[in-house]
Order: sequence, then C-alpha cells, then structure tokens
Amino acid sequence: MCFDHDSRPPIVPDPSGMRDAQEVELDAADGNRFAAYVARAAHPTGAGIVILPDVRGLHAYYKELAERFAEHGVDAIAIDFFGRTAGIGDRGPDFEYMPHVAATTYAGLTADIRAAAARLRQEASVERLHSTGFCFGGRLAFLTAGMADLDLAGVIGFYGWPTGASRNDTPAPADVASTFTCPVLGIFGGADQGISADAVAAFERALAEAGIEHRLTTYDGAPHSFFDRKAAEFAEASDRAWAETLGFMGIAK
Repeated sequence: MCFDHDSRPPIVPDPSGMRDAQEVELDAADGNRFAAYVARAAHPTGAGIVILPDVRGLHAYYKELAERFAEHGVDAIAIDFFGRTAGIGDRGPDFEYMPHVAATTYAGLTADIRAAAARLRQEASVERLHSTGFCFGGRLAFLTAGMADLDLAGVIGFYGWPTGASRNDTPAPADVASTFTCPVLGIFGGADQGISADAVAAFERALAEAGIEHRLTTYDGAPHSFFDRKAAEFAEASDRAWAETLGFMGIAK
C-alpha cells in the first residue's frame, strides 16, 4: 500500500477557505455507480481538480486532500475506483483492496474520471481543470493528459509509475506521451524503492521528445509516499511539493 490507514495530507487546515463538502454518488457512462467526495471553495479561483487516490480508493486521506484544495480556492472532487467490484460504502483498515485493484480496467477508470470531471464542472465555476493522483492514481493522472476530451489545464502525478507494466491494463505514461495535450508535473522521491531514477529519466525523455511542457521534480532522500503528515522527517519536502503543486496550477500558497 502507499499510505497507512491513519495517514493524512501534510497541509495545515484553514476551514474558513472552504464553502462546503459532501459525499456523492456518480454514474459513469458504462453504468458503473461509484462514490466520490466534492469540496467547494469559499473563494474560488476558477481552478478545479480531480483527485485520483492510491490503491486504497476513496480513503479519508483523499477526502481531506479535497478539502485542503478547496481551502486554497480550488474546487475538488476525489473518486473511488472500486464501485464495480466493492460497491459503495465506508471501508475500514482491513479492507482487502488488492483484488479490487487488479480487477480495474483502463476503460472503466477513464469512464469514472470523465464522470467526475463532468460533475465537478456542474458543481462549481471551474474555468481550468487539473487532475492529480498518488502512486496507482499518479500513473493514472499522467495518463489523463492524453484524454483530450477532458480539456485539462495540466496534470500532477505524485510518485506514479511512469514506465513498465501495471496491475491492470493501463499503458505506461512514457509510452503514450505523444498523446498528451497539456502540461505535466511529476513529483518523485529520490529514495523511492520502486520508481528508479532511470524510470523518471525515461519519462523526461519521452515528454521532451513529444514536445510536452513538463517539470519532473525528485526530492532527494524522500521515499515513496512521503507526502504524509505522519512522515515528519520529510515535512520540508512535503511543503515544497505542495507549493509546487499550487504554483503549477497558478494558485498562490
């Protein structure tokens, strides 16, 4: 897994910045019904973001992350991946998520992302939409850069695997960089035991060859999933990564 069950975003809350937040249920074009969480900004900047979780799906971490974005003027929606196989409902720390991860498909995931993007645009005055994701969702966030129909302003992947095979049929982002239509921000940990410097370099080359505006940042000494309130020793890297994310979106921290 990426985060522990009690992990949370390393961002100081500011409740005065959020208008409201609610759990919702969405319908994808293929008939799937799945859970999502919408947080709306009290002082919207016109920016919106679709949040793609790690292998746990719609965990409390990602609901809080949606709220933190809203508090910074970014209307946000975080989605679950497992409506087709696990249904809708709260899941505790003992949830066996890996069989559900393996059962996901690229077609199903992209259908859910499209539904989430449409819902966020209905909920709020979103003028420029981004996506972000973590680990499993980070790879998927990179791939949304190739979903031209979403009209994304940019994508942000936190330690998403940019090369190699996946747990399902999603392509490697480096292999399909030529299909991307928006800027890419990639955030990686220099001590990540799974994503090597060579993999990041291969992604960098693919994006450059495709002419895609991009920035890939590696935080020295930071492990996979360092963006975590519990990982106090990486607080500086987390703070910088959050500032870089907001800056990429044109939002002042």
